Amino acid sequence: MKPRAYDVAIIGAGIVGAACAEACASEGLRVGIVEADIIGGGATAAGMGHLVVMDDSEAQFSLTRYSQVLWQRLAAELPSDAEYESCGTIWVAADAGEMDAVRKKREFFQARGVPVGVLDAKSLREAEPNLREGLAGGLLVPGDAVIYAPCAARFLIKRAQSHGAQVHLPCVVTEITADGLRLNDGSLIAARWIVNAAGTWSPELTPGIEVKKRKGHLVITDRYPGFVKHQLVELGYLKSAHSMTAESVAFNVQPRRTGQLLIGSSRQFEVGSKEIDANIMSRMLVRAEEFLPGMRKLSTIRSWTGFRAATPDKLPLIGPLPARENLLLATGHEGLGITTSLATARLVADQLLQRASEIPAEPYLPARIPERVHV
Repeated sequence: MKPRAYDVAIIGAGIVGAACAEACASEGLRVGIVEADIIGGGATAAGMGHLVVMDDSEAQFSLTRYSQVLWQRLAAELPSDAEYESCGTIWVAADAGEMDAVRKKREFFQARGVPVGVLDAKSLREAEPNLREGLAGGLLVPGDAVIYAPCAARFLIKRAQSHGAQVHLPCVVTEITADGLRLNDGSLIAARWIVNAAGTWSPELTPGIEVKKRKGHLVITDRYPGFVKHQLVELGYLKSAHSMTAESVAFNVQPRRTGQLLIGSSRQFEVGSKEIDANIMSRMLVRAEEFLPGMRKLSTIRSWTGFRAATPDKLPLIGPLPARENLLLATGHEGLGITTSLATARLVADQLLQRASEIPAEPYLPARIPERVHV
């Protein structure tokens, strides 16, 4: 049987793989997407679905801001089940010291053209009456949004298919060969380029890349419309999100179009079990109640865990392997895969088509850590 031939074979139909498929197919490339389970599964289905601009580093800011703008342009075309909501984010400051951090964030964002506003204690209470009294204020980032990522991934796949892309599922890739993908039934999908967008499974197909699993817990409540109007995040979230310690918990609550509240966040390294960790869950809910005391009266209806693909320097791996130019990575996004999926896809397409990108690609190239990559 003659192998199916593509210009690009993409491993993984999560939000990053789906975005890569759409970006490549829309450029006229013949695209094949290979997914072991379902479209929009894995970390895409387990995550919070925030679309946020972040400032932990210049590289992180560039990728998140670029992608945020792309999401804003796409918003009007998204189906209603993608639940795109431009609710904005409020970074909540607990005290005067954190208000200093708010002002620094404001200066950073304003210098780079991101609309933001500082809230004092009174305006914070007016914006979010259910926050506890005594908080110092916060930073409002009105351009941030939330989305239901599994449906967004399905939308991107359909757009890719409208440009001729083909989806193969459920198909398990067992090997990336010199000229394509070997599947578990022994068949071959031939391709000029391969994009490994398999998230936490990416190191199994590309041994040696520095991607590790990072476990997270989430809880969703019953419907309480208007209880929270913005995505709320404590200033300490950045310390939690980028801590390399075994466990961390931070306040992060997100309103959904359904009226439900999505509650995060937690991070655990080197934990392979998908089971709910009662201690982590309790700490996470207690932290949320410290900021929103009224949550003690709300009913939660479901909790779950998921695994994020994390890298040591907290930036994703986007681009070709140094010793294997036809194999590109699009993985290691940790908790920002949904936010940065569209920008990642543009960078991948730009590299395949050998053209300049809107933002510098160098900070995300796997070649930045060549001594750790083994092909």
